[in-house]
Amino acid sequence: MADSSDRKSFAVGTMAGINPPLGAARFVTRMARLGRLDSVLATDHLISVFPKAIWDTDFTPQAKAVRSPDEQFDFAPLLAHLAGGAGRVQLGVGATDPHRRHPILLAQTFHTLAHMTKKPPILGIGCGERENLDPYGFTWNRPVDRFEEALQVLRAALDSNGPINFSGRYYQIDNAPMDLTAPADRMPQIWIGAHGPRMLELTGRYADGWYPWESQSPDEYARKLALVHESARAAGRDPAAIVPAQMISMLTARTHSGISRILRAPAVRYLGLFAPAAVWTRCGAKHPFGEDFRGLIDLMPHRLTKTEVQEAIAEVTDEVLHEWLIIGTPAEILSRLRALADSGLRHAILFPSSALVSAADAAYGYGVVLWLADRLRRSS
Repeated sequence: MADSSDRKSFAVGTMAGINPPLGAARFVTRMARLGRLDSVLATDHLISVFPKAIWDTDFTPQAKAVRSPDEQFDFAPLLAHLAGGAGRVQLGVGATDPHRRHPILLAQTFHTLAHMTKKPPILGIGCGERENLDPYGFTWNRPVDRFEEALQVLRAALDSNGPINFSGRYYQIDNAPMDLTAPADRMPQIWIGAHGPRMLELTGRYADGWYPWESQSPDEYARKLALVHESARAAGRDPAAIVPAQMISMLTARTHSGISRILRAPAVRYLGLFAPAAVWTRCGAKHPFGEDFRGLIDLMPHRLTKTEVQEAIAEVTDEVLHEWLIIGTPAEILSRLRALADSGLRHAILFPSSALVSAADAAYGYGVVLWLADRLRRSS
């Protein structure tokens, strides 16, 4: 682990929802600005991670305001809209993929956003998820090979001072102009959602940030960050220039009895299904979607019936939830985040998943995000 005395300034951000009504995303952005958070990221989905078949007020009170979980805003115009009220908050997507969105178009989108924001926009990108690709016929064979080529094209387009040429297996760019550039102080940042060895290697070679979303222990985080740094050095890059980030879903309440109440909520139990089968195995359980299930990357929520969801939720154990999420009182979560900071984490994207339970839990959860940001800034 890194010594805590070596910590640089710690950044905290959160997530903005991409469902109507638009006012919800505006509210989160305004809260982030007034609460001095560092970033707000939006996801990029065509289909929600929550099944429409079970979307009602018995599952989550959010169903009162959100007609269908599959109503999803496009992140690009959403971020452009939010930019006007974001101030110095860094905006971005976490994360898109190069299978639905050509890397040249992503470069154009983020160069455009850079003219609207006051901080460099974050282009979070990964290999994609089945729910956003298979139903719509997007090609997804050899995804990491495609992803590597896309990164080469994307990096060339973001850094280009003239026409781009690229000849690969998946992309052919022939003397293509890319004259739109970002302001010098707002060059878009590429954050890669990486977990496996090859993706970590690509992060070190091409990325400005590492943005894993699967829960990790401090030791695991430090080990994977070391692989990113090793790859960066091998590519002749400065490892310290890569932002070590992490998407963190947390469940919090004032007391342990309050946490126990939150853990009983159906929407919270459902979050355990996002964990890969390997996580369930570590907890002595079997994932209801099979021993080869890779978690969110394989989830097809729109194909699940209400009965299937209810039966799967019944299989979720507290051990799986505690392994997959960060759960605790605010002080306990602060301790967990400080341990990750000692392992190299510098930018935590915190989402209070207890917002799924009630409006009061949502308000308390976002309040804790602001409290954590203040405490982590002081300790860093």
